Amino acid sequence: MKRLWLLQVSVAGVLMLAIAACTIAPGISPSPTHEDGVRTQTMENDLHLTTRHTVRDVVNLPAFAGFGKFILPLDRGRYDEAMPLERVASLLPYHSHVTAEAVVHTINDMVDKAASGELGFYDFYTDRQKQLDATKASTGLFFFRGKPGAPFAVICPGGGFSYVASIHEGFPHALALSQKGYNAFVLQYRVGGERIATQDLAAALSFIFENAAALAVSTKDYSLWGSSAGARMVARIGSYGAGVYGGADLPRPGTVVMAYTGHTDFTEQDPPTFVVVGGRDGIASPATMERRVNALRRAGVNVEFHVYRGVGHGFGLGNGTAAEGWLDDAARFWEDHSSSPSTPAAS
Repeated sequence: MKRLWLLQVSVAGVLMLAIAACTIAPGISPSPTHEDGVRTQTMENDLHLTTRHTVRDVVNLPAFAGFGKFILPLDRGRYDEAMPLERVASLLPYHSHVTAEAVVHTINDMVDKAASGELGFYDFYTDRQKQLDATKASTGLFFFRGKPGAPFAVICPGGGFSYVASIHEGFPHALALSQKGYNAFVLQYRVGGERIATQDLAAALSFIFENAAALAVSTKDYSLWGSSAGARMVARIGSYGAGVYGGADLPRPGTVVMAYTGHTDFTEQDPPTFVVVGGRDGIASPATMERRVNALRRAGVNVEFHVYRGVGHGFGLGNGTAAEGWLDDAARFWEDHSSSPSTPAAS
């Protein structure tokens, strides 16, 4: 077993090196910036940002050392490092209801989580795998710690497989679920196509199962959450399992949560599925989603379906819209379809 080292800075600015009580299993992949495979920063006096700060400021935040480039959707490679965060919505062209204030609030919450040791970033591909395929260097797994031993959720943001919108429909969801006591992961996957992205999800799931004890998560009745392109990924694993996409032969998820996607494929073995879409979605047609929902129900799959009036595509948590509160409903659906239905108390 390897020991995880955490760098901690006190408010007085006095540096001290603390050995964390946790250990990392030998199977955890090595990280370019930390030999134990996890990059965790606990700097208590890290800067909180405002909408006047820039993309460069986010990437270079000490709290996000080693993974700052994955906080904002910079995958397309076309962005201005000097762009102020008040214009952050321009980085998410397929999404709606993106506000600079909400983005900054999420970033600052993540800074605080890093300071308390409740946020980590894991490499689920090994150095060797990255050497053989350089595109795998653009992957990773954010971990928002909930109650030790609680079930986990993996969240796959959308972005049309051209960017990963974690800041809008990944990190906010994980923060909310971890506050409920659940362990929540957000997947940074390769852009370019559904299959390679789903392969990354299968690899990430295999990593979590292999290291569940070290991560202090329960693999029982885990859930997969996806939005838009990410919903296609979680639906694929729900229908066919991780093994079909290069992962280990794992149990299928206990629940799948899908937001605004045109995905139509399914099997009679699909897990219970929670589905949401905006009534004014011009990308993922509510009618298309309803046809799939009805087909799932005819196949005997338990489905809950919501259409939110006046809401467009990519609404994230939907705060300030008719969709606000949908995540609480989805978490309740997950709990209702779990063999241990009681909500884990937040630690």
